[in-house]
Amino acid sequence: MIATGNHAVAYGVKAARAEVIAAYPITPQTQIIEKLSEFIEKGEMRAKFLRVESEHSAMAACIGASACGARAFTATSSQGLLYMSEMVFWAGLGSFPVVMAVVTRALAPPWSIWNEHTDMLTQRDAGWIAIMCESVQEAYDSSIQAFRIAEDRRVRQPVMFGLDAFSLSHTSERLELIGQEEADAFLPAPEGGWKVIDFQDPTTYGNMAGPERMMEIRHSIMERVKDSARVIEEAASEFSRISGRGQAGLVEEYRTSGAEVILVVVGASSGDAKDAADALRDEGIRVGVARLRVLRPFPAEKIRAAVQGCRAVAVVDRDYSFGSGGIIGQEVASAIGAKPFNYIAGIGGRDLSVADFSGIAKDAISRAEAGEEGREIWWGIKG
Repeated sequence: MIATGNHAVAYGVKAARAEVIAAYPITPQTQIIEKLSEFIEKGEMRAKFLRVESEHSAMAACIGASACGARAFTATSSQGLLYMSEMVFWAGLGSFPVVMAVVTRALAPPWSIWNEHTDMLTQRDAGWIAIMCESVQEAYDSSIQAFRIAEDRRVRQPVMFGLDAFSLSHTSERLELIGQEEADAFLPAPEGGWKVIDFQDPTTYGNMAGPERMMEIRHSIMERVKDSARVIEEAASEFSRISGRGQAGLVEEYRTSGAEVILVVVGASSGDAKDAADALRDEGIRVGVARLRVLRPFPAEKIRAAVQGCRAVAVVDRDYSFGSGGIIGQEVASAIGAKPFNYIAGIGGRDLSVADFSGIAKDAISRAEAGEEGREIWWGIKG
């Protein structure tokens, strides 16, 4: 079939048999919840759809549903995610296995509905596993895998997965679905469930924790988020077997063997980076691509292995932390123990083309040959 990224997510959530969907519309994610509402209205999906008055309420409702043992889903973007932020942290630090799609969009002011990754990355410390999709197919695949990862007894943490506004959310590509029986086999109801609210055995939850206990609670979350890396790779491997499609796991390496420069990229523009690598290889310039599929837990060891031996590491950030730099660039610098060439590009939805990635790769090689140390470079600034 042919579908947009947003509709692919809806088909994935349907296959996962989400039981409670609570959401508030915001461009560019609205098509996700509209499609899910349509599935429910037509009787194609058995779920409760909660039409709440805000994104804050949407996540609060998902937390309540998850606390009762239901499989809960929501979707949002940009300002909606910021409005939801208090409850995002409550879900993460409360260890509720909620799943959320974030259609990444620039933050206001000024108003912009176009793509940028800063919104999703503002929530990187909330205790959520975070995945970024490259294609319509991966958006579908990840939406199913997200529930499997979140509900695994070794994890029991919420999962967010991101897809780029418009370039992925509203772009139509070929989509292959798995059968419902296959989805059910991949995603069975977890033994024992995870509910914390039981009317037959009432308890209190979320009360005050004193200094003698708080650190241990946080340490437990740290261990489970860290250990989720193995669960993510297991889920990708099994889904690959079921679907017959290759799955990226934590990091996808493309032509990195023997590369002079490695482009470290995230999201839908990764395909353009791969095309640039192919074109430059034809010119005799050895370029590889390391695509970060998972941002939390950050796959430091995988990135170190991917860039080992290359002359230049060029991290392309579609985000920015004022006073610090590109967020992915900071993560990569910490992982490899050296500052990469950190290219800030595509802010506010500005196009990132094959020519841009070719130019970035050549620029990074030139700087490395000149003996420059890694630094921040804003790419494509108009005079």
